[in-house]
Amino acid sequence: MVSPQKPTRDSKPPSDEVSPWALAGLGTQFFASILLFVWVGNWLDRRFDSAPLFLLGGVLLGGGGTFYLSYRQLTKPRDSNRHDRDSTPNT
Repeated sequence: MVSPQKPTRDSKPPSDEVSPWALAGLGTQFFASILLFVWVGNWLDRRFDSAPLFLLGGVLLGGGGTFYLSYRQLTKPRDSNRHDRDSTPNT
């Protein structure tokens, strides 16, 4: 039998909301990924004289891949039985 943990002064109930900082991180990741893939695509286009083939591929791969990973991150189920990790054993 698991006994409930005593609430502390700093404890907060678990929330189903996504942190604004997590969303800002996803936006930054999205921007950086597209920027990186566009840069690599542009470099490959100059190297192989195939403009804009690799540039468009970079935009689609960077944007699409990051969109997919962000979507999975935002729609994954949240653990409703989350407890703060502390060093005290539950008795």
